[in-house]
Amino acid sequence: MSNRKLYKIDTVAEFHRICGLSQPQHPMISLVDYSQVEYQIEESEISWVQELYFMGFKRDIQGKLHYGQSQYDFDGGLMCFIAPRQLVKMIIDKYDTKPSGFLLAFHPDFIWNTPLAKTIHNYKFFGYDVNEALFLSEKEEETLIGLFKGIEREYQSGIDEFTQSIIISQIEVILNYCERFYQRQFITRKRSNHQILDKLEHILEDYFNNDVINKGLPTANYIAESLNISTNYLGSLLKSLTGQTTQQHIHEKLIEKAKEKLSTTELSVSEIAYELGFEHSQSFSKLFKAKTEISHLEFRKSFN
Repeated sequence: MSNRKLYKIDTVAEFHRICGLSQPQHPMISLVDYSQVEYQIEESEISWVQELYFMGFKRDIQGKLHYGQSQYDFDGGLMCFIAPRQLVKMIIDKYDTKPSGFLLAFHPDFIWNTPLAKTIHNYKFFGYDVNEALFLSEKEEETLIGLFKGIEREYQSGIDEFTQSIIISQIEVILNYCERFYQRQFITRKRSNHQILDKLEHILEDYFNNDVINKGLPTANYIAESLNISTNYLGSLLKSLTGQTTQQHIHEKLIEKAKEKLSTTELSVSEIAYELGFEHSQSFSKLFKAKTEISHLEFRKSFN
């Protein structure tokens, strides 16, 4: 069993201490310059759980980066998002080229009881895995640096009754820009994304052709794991490329296989429902009619 220490970071000040930085100028939020970071730990690989939101990007990363199931070279910044209470693992190579870039860290209490506290969970990229990070072009990077620096200037100029609302509005602008940049990424990596669509099709085809007893219906989590990407990322990708959710894709394939069995076999509806993963034939019948606007019996009769 590993004796590696798990660090717990509860405050912005604690994060500054681990990074070898002076005390933060604001107790709840800080913009960290990666070029100034000197981790105050001996381990080459560390794990931590933080009670903070992290939004940051690094430049000058050596070698290739893995994105989804593919490997890319990218000259711009690599941006990632970490929500509170997520486990983070990092390998620190103190002899490697020092990265540059910025990390915005803020405590959930900073946005507590504001509209952003309710909407921040809608930004699904906080749930993406590290290998699904956001790759930034030079112009996109410049845009975000300007916004990050605006936040820094605001809390450095003194804290008053307007500081929080001004900074929160700037955070929202950053999040909306990142939403836009992720949509751009889905488009610019079109070839790779369509490869994922092809693999999704094969996964569903194999699943419904596999006569495993009591296998149940395929889930979004099962498909995402089979594709080696996160459920949130899969959902965002499919929505961007096809306008459909993962469940809608599953149902579309399911109805296709149901039509095939209804039109080419003598299997009963109960047998077809069972083979497709339904526990009860009534559930299958209800879904079939909802998706096709006719009953399974009407569909089968049309082939007689």
